[in-house]
Amino acid sequence: MDLLANAAWHALTGPQAPIAQGGDLAVRFDPDVSVFAALPDRPSPEAWDALAELVGPGNPTALIRVDLDPPPDWTELFAGVGVQMAWPGGPLDGSPPDGFEAIRLTADDVPEMVALVARTEPGPFADRTIELGTYLGVRDPVDGALVAMAGQRLRPPGHVEISAVCTDVAFRGRGLARWLVELLIEDISGRGDVAILHAAATNTGAVRLYRAMGFVTVRELRFAALRAPGRPVVTDQPVIG
Repeated sequence: MDLLANAAWHALTGPQAPIAQGGDLAVRFDPDVSVFAALPDRPSPEAWDALAELVGPGNPTALIRVDLDPPPDWTELFAGVGVQMAWPGGPLDGSPPDGFEAIRLTADDVPEMVALVARTEPGPFADRTIELGTYLGVRDPVDGALVAMAGQRLRPPGHVEISAVCTDVAFRGRGLARWLVELLIEDISGRGDVAILHAAATNTGAVRLYRAMGFVTVRELRFAALRAPGRPVVTDQPVIG
């Protein structure tokens, strides 16, 4: 299987192995970093059992890969079709929209980043997702509020995924998202890697933008939020006071 058909697995067992949880049959990010888990290219029943143990009874996780056929005791909470795209190389504009400046975001910016993601819904973003790579943002030159951002997430060998691309509705149409993506492409290409990204197939505006920039479609894949079999373990906490 092409490694990009199962990018999360090849990231978490490759360049991002130092921050992965799990073993040979199932891996995941710390849930405070990202919701994604992964299974081998050809997952066995034992791999699904290992993922269930890793996630914990009744707990949710997310997978993104070409083929996705969970056992019947897993509950599908959400599923959809995604488009995987890659940057083939070529010239980039890179010029900033008038009046705006790109900044590198830090842990101090996380509350605003989480709030922007909640308003714009580009995909899952956790309190520690920023630890996965460079995140760039744009602030409103008037009041300083964070109005656009994009960053880096999965790192399968030779590739870096651009993720969390979003712009506040009041600032759309000014080229902020395109500019941030171009800056990230420059950063990724400068390290000798290929920029990739994923978008929901239903997000036609984003797919249209990426194609206009020069991204090429690699494949369609599936993404899903799944609940592991069993009931969550509830631990009684002593009352203090």
